[in-house]
Amino acid sequence: MPSSQPTPHDKMMFQLNLRQRGISNQAVLKAMEDVPRELFVTAMDRAYAYRDTALGIACGQTISQPFVVAYMTEQLDLRPENRVLEIGTGSGYQAAILSKLCRDVVSLERFRTLADRAKLVLTELGCRNVDVKLGDGFDLPETLGTFDRIIVTAAMEEIPDALLGRLEPGGILIAPVGPVDDRQVLIRMVRNGDSFNREELVAVRFVPALPGIAREL
Repeated sequence: MPSSQPTPHDKMMFQLNLRQRGISNQAVLKAMEDVPRELFVTAMDRAYAYRDTALGIACGQTISQPFVVAYMTEQLDLRPENRVLEIGTGSGYQAAILSKLCRDVVSLERFRTLADRAKLVLTELGCRNVDVKLGDGFDLPETLGTFDRIIVTAAMEEIPDALLGRLEPGGILIAPVGPVDDRQVLIRMVRNGDSFNREELVAVRFVPALPGIAREL
């Protein structure tokens, strides 16, 4: 009967795979090594936590495959002094990775079940610089202010101007963009004054970003 927990070999192959696929930022690799991914997946999936695949979590959502998490994080070009906004907390795994690399993380989640669970795990891990909020990523409260980096972990058909407006000058936004049932592309936006440089990175597949706060779950 296979073990229900990841093994040291699983974790070694996890790091090797990230390097072989081109992740080279040492701070990102260390964050990926330090955060115990098995705490963010369902109990039945813990043995598969370090495989390079997305896994299902509550509310019909997923925890992204490790390579995608590492790649998006690397493309944010994080600095220790950065304030980061995450749209779509999900399991909390991406927020935990970000917490190792920047000053503050504000993470919005539309499902209360996911937000509450993520808060518990992040607190258990001592991620004191992460603030998980129940909220709508398409309708940000003015009180949230602006951010040096923004990461969206669900697919948007287009990036809203209101979201781009929350970027500080020189800020970077990463988001999967495209139709829900078709090819999506990871987009990197860099703010230069009042204009934005847009770069297409890689093809991806994410669950859709939906407006509003879920009435149930």
